[in-house]
Amino acid sequence: MNMIIQRLFAKRFLSFFVAALSLIFLLPTLSKAASFPDLVPLVKKLKPVVVNISTKQTLSPKHGKSEEMLDSLKNSPFEKFFRQFLDKMPKEKFSSRSLGSGVLIDAKGYIVTNDHVVADANEIMVRLFDEREFSAKVIGRDKKTDLALIQIQAGVDLPIATFGDSDKTEVGSWVVAIGNPFGLEATVTAGIISATGRMIGNGPYDNFLQTDAAINPGNSGGPLFNLDGEVVGINTAIMSRSGGSMG
Repeated sequence: MNMIIQRLFAKRFLSFFVAALSLIFLLPTLSKAASFPDLVPLVKKLKPVVVNISTKQTLSPKHGKSEEMLDSLKNSPFEKFFRQFLDKMPKEKFSSRSLGSGVLIDAKGYIVTNDHVVADANEIMVRLFDEREFSAKVIGRDKKTDLALIQIQAGVDLPIATFGDSDKTEVGSWVVAIGNPFGLEATVTAGIISATGRMIGNGPYDNFLQTDAAINPGNSGGPLFNLDGEVVGINTAIMSRSGGSMG
């Protein structure tokens, strides 16, 4: 009887030992499968192809329509309120500044960004990753796709990005966004593609990739990279009630 109990105990112990040993060998594989991608080498490679864009726009005060509105409100309870508002408006031309991002696509200084980043700008300045600054000129603009091509004269060949196929980008794919949100240069955020083919009512070519990588004001015109370091999108719009990234 004791011999039978010993044999049963030995078999169960052996089974437990084999199962435990198998689990030990599987742990590294499971850990590797569940780990996040190592983005450090990728980011070091890609940062030099992303640029900071700052623009200056000179605006003229438009009092014509305001005066017409004021005349229509004459002797009404709202006349005083609108007159006070009108008196606070600039009487002379004033400057407006904005920030955005862009990506180098040609060694001769050609940069892709959003059209709304450079639209109606009187002055466009581009700052490279190494902090050199250059004046840029607009080569072409397309309001319908919200894309623009600008160029700087750096005097030397510049590092450039390569383009991937956004049609092959799948939901769940890892992506990296590099840009200048709120003027904070070379900011890197990462996430996944949340959806493809998004229609947000932004022009006739309404077919966007949605990502949960943080995209904020100043990221406009910056690139969205896949893990092969290829540009699969240009960060264009934020769908948010707060104005900040909500995924």
